[in-house]
Amino acid sequence: MNDFIHFVNVVYRYCDQYVPDLERDIRSAFDQRKNAGMDFSDLQPFVAYKGKEVVGRIVGIINRKANERWNTSKVRFGLIEFIDDPEVSEALLKAVENWGREKGMTEIIGPMGITDFDKEGMLIEDFHLMGSLTAIYNPPYYPKHLERLGYTKEVDWVQIRIDVPQDIPAKYARVADYAQEMLGLRVEKLTDKQVGKGGYGQQIFNLLNEAYKGLYGFSEFSHNQVDDFVEHYLKLLDNSLMPIVFNDKNEMVGVAVTMGSLAEAMHKSHGRLMPFGWYHLLKALKWKPADHAEMLLIAVRPDYQGLGVNALFFNDLIPIYNSKGFKWAETGPQLEDNVRELSQWKPLNPQTVKRRRCFKKKLN
Repeated sequence: MNDFIHFVNVVYRYCDQYVPDLERDIRSAFDQRKNAGMDFSDLQPFVAYKGKEVVGRIVGIINRKANERWNTSKVRFGLIEFIDDPEVSEALLKAVENWGREKGMTEIIGPMGITDFDKEGMLIEDFHLMGSLTAIYNPPYYPKHLERLGYTKEVDWVQIRIDVPQDIPAKYARVADYAQEMLGLRVEKLTDKQVGKGGYGQQIFNLLNEAYKGLYGFSEFSHNQVDDFVEHYLKLLDNSLMPIVFNDKNEMVGVAVTMGSLAEAMHKSHGRLMPFGWYHLLKALKWKPADHAEMLLIAVRPDYQGLGVNALFFNDLIPIYNSKGFKWAETGPQLEDNVRELSQWKPLNPQTVKRRRCFKKKLN
């Protein structure tokens, strides 16, 4: 496992764009006690060696819940890293292919994780741009290796980058006023206690399950997963950057999760909290935030989509972004054919960046 985790230091030793994962998060991913996703998933990590030299890594994943939900027999590959050697990439992917066949799978897809909260999609464009905490960065040669091995496109995601305006665009302000006055919608900010276990955390993830249930490869979050996410991640966020929309019946109908970027802090920490990595993260979270924000997700209850909830988010966040000195913001990966989600950014003159791909291959 040490070889699995530390191999990224070989691939990205001189890469300024790479943002590492926390080492403890990678270790926890393979620990049944710490990863509730293993309740319904099988994981098998592999490490590639040439002699005593570590030259690659990969993990095979079978999400039984997703396969049942979508009536498929797919094995996923994730956390793939390798040197620029065709023998290595072929050996890694064949290891997962063979493991998947042994488990009765008929197709391989990836890179993906257990859930949509895991990093997914191999970067195929814009390798010069800084990576982010929540999305994959990889060298330009990675997709070339997969194509050579017969892997083809399954789906693409894109990310949207915007400059934060000084004033709220008139369209957002107008629609937000309508949503408040005519539909009785309101924005609230939750306290740490309200977000925590037993609070609104479960409601937030219930909303995510409802809003995302039709998206590619999605499997709903279990109760145990929700407890893990709330305890280890949601409670760390700045609640002022996480607007929640309620209707006049006090039902949660929308949530936006955003944060100041931790990319530079993670780069400086090299993925380790000790001995000094915690300082860089705490500095970015509490004392000196970055100059840009990461818009991790937006979820709106299906019956409220198109009714101004997104405008309420922007109406709330733009002044806060300005007060924190955020000059620009970037979304997480969004499916290229999710027209409704992508169209919401038009008043902000969006730039489409960082196309990434989920590859597929039949297992004969």
